[in-house]
Amino acid sequence: MWSALSDLFDQETPFGRLAAVHAATTAGDTFITVALAGSLFFSVTPTEATSKVLLYLLLTVAPFAVVSPLLGPLIDRTAGGRRYLIAGSSLVRTILCVVMATHPHDWMLFPAAFLSLVGSKLYAVTRGALVPEMLREHQLTLRAHSVGLAGWPADEGDDAEGFAGFNAQLTLLGTIAGFLAGSLGVAVLKALDVTVVLHVAAGTFVLAAILSLRLTRGVRVEAPTRHSDGRFGDRDLLWGLNAMAAIRFALGFAAFLIAFGLRRDHASLTQFGLAMSMVGVGSMVGLSLVTRLRRRINEPSLIVVSLSVMCVISIAGYQFSHVGTQMAVTALLSGAAAMAQPSFDAITQSAVSPTAQGETFARFAVRQQLMWVVGAVIPVAIHLSYRAGDFFLALLTGAAALIYLIGRHPRRAS
Repeated sequence: MWSALSDLFDQETPFGRLAAVHAATTAGDTFITVALAGSLFFSVTPTEATSKVLLYLLLTVAPFAVVSPLLGPLIDRTAGGRRYLIAGSSLVRTILCVVMATHPHDWMLFPAAFLSLVGSKLYAVTRGALVPEMLREHQLTLRAHSVGLAGWPADEGDDAEGFAGFNAQLTLLGTIAGFLAGSLGVAVLKALDVTVVLHVAAGTFVLAAILSLRLTRGVRVEAPTRHSDGRFGDRDLLWGLNAMAAIRFALGFAAFLIAFGLRRDHASLTQFGLAMSMVGVGSMVGLSLVTRLRRRINEPSLIVVSLSVMCVISIAGYQFSHVGTQMAVTALLSGAAAMAQPSFDAITQSAVSPTAQGETFARFAVRQQLMWVVGAVIPVAIHLSYRAGDFFLALLTGAAALIYLIGRHPRRAS
């Protein structure tokens, strides 16, 4: 963690500049999430919250209808101009934050939130496509100065290990930024109101736009459609995507299981803030383990470990059902899931040509987000106890781990 933080402040390296952009963008997204929670969740009755949250969940999928078919290919065609895409999306979200601050409780909030989500997904897909370029340029910079970077090799001998470390470090920095922004956002929401939170978000996106203009153009390198040592191919991508869909489903389910459980119990804003903080800490712990574990096992094995740990955690939640236990379960589930996403991203970045990564990440993000929403809708629409929810999660993640193992190694399983 500390090496990632030190690299964040090293603005002479490509990683440091991208990390700063990612931290600012994630903080801005977190402020918007806190503000929307204040408008759609805390300011209305539980019955009204259910309908509004369901509508918002549908809106989170809709942006991918734009990002996947239209913006994905655009990202691939503008390799040298991706920093301008990030800057543009940040500036647009600045304007949208001001619009939402002007209309925090009427119908105008929803189209503005929708367009803000489009910008968020555009950034996420662009960042995924940028990682291979930034890593190669970063390695060139490190070799020129004869130094190494904690978390991945300084040579190009194992791109996959570099991608996994790079993804994990970026996500870790984003999680820390989101944790701090979430804590600040909840404090501002409690002391002032939702409009102030949105104005803070607008200022954060202005900073993100300025920082993104400092990104380098990147080194455009053609890559084969699978990794050079043959480890990653169609089977790894297909079954990895299925496993990540199950993980995203479980995360959406767990997040809204605890959220609506607390809402029905009339929990205070402080309790919601504690739950959010525990989830952030869990994610940070999981991400900090990725690089260490990657030195011992490969990315597919990390995904299996993630699903298996999620299954064990859910069983523990089923055995010791309590609101405090459920907060801890949700945090640990987030930590276990955090180990899988950088690993799957690394598989994708190693197996897919740079000329198709924008479109590929967009298509994969659609499926993952859709599964997150489907998982989230269930505890929103149906009143489930923590015990019943954890039992379902244990079955889901255990089955997903087994299916992933059989799917990747059909001969071994037979």
